Amino acid sequence: MTVPSQDDLDVADALGGQLVRFYRAMAKTKSYLSKIGPDGIERAAYAILFYLVNNGPQRTSALADALHSDISTVSRQSSTLVQHGLVERTADPEDGRATLLAPTGEGLRVFEENRQLRARWIASMLQEWPREDRVAVATLLDRLNAEIEQFQEGLSETTGDGTASAEAGADTTRGAAEGGNAAPGNQA
Repeated sequence: MTVPSQDDLDVADALGGQLVRFYRAMAKTKSYLSKIGPDGIERAAYAILFYLVNNGPQRTSALADALHSDISTVSRQSSTLVQHGLVERTADPEDGRATLLAPTGEGLRVFEENRQLRARWIASMLQEWPREDRVAVATLLDRLNAEIEQFQEGLSETTGDGTASAEAGADTTRGAAEGGNAAPGNQA
C-alpha cells in the first residue's frame, strides 16, 4: 500500500466533510420518511423487501448479515411484512428445517410503487441539474459504494491507524466496472 500524499489527504478530508454533511442530510430525511407508512408498515422494513426483490429468497440470518442488523430486528420487521402479505415464508429446499423469506406478488407491486416514488422524489430534487451531472453522481456513488463494500470486507483485519493490514489483502482498486450498476435504469 502506498502512503498517501498530503494532496491526497487534503482531498480525502474535503470528501470526508461532504460525506458527513450528506449523512446528516440523509439522516434528517430518513427520520422524516421513517414514520409508519400509510399501509401501517415501518419504512425501515422496506429495506428487507428491497433486498429480497433484488437478491431473491433469503434466510433471516442472511438478511441480518446483509442489512447489518440483528436477527431480532429483521425477524420483527419481516413478520410485519408477512402479516401484510408482502413477504412469504417458504421451506428452504437445501434444509427443510429452515425457512426462506421471499417477496409475494403484492410485495413486488409495493416495491415497484415505492421505487417509482423514490425516483420521482430524486428527479424532482435534481431537476435543475444537467443530465450529465446526474449520471456522473450515480456513477461515482456506485464506485464509492463498491470501494466502501470492498474495504469493509477487510475491516476485521485492520491496523490501529485504520489502514488494512497486509494479511487482509485489501485491494481498493476495484471500481464500478467490476459489478457496479450505476447506469440509469439499473437502480432499484
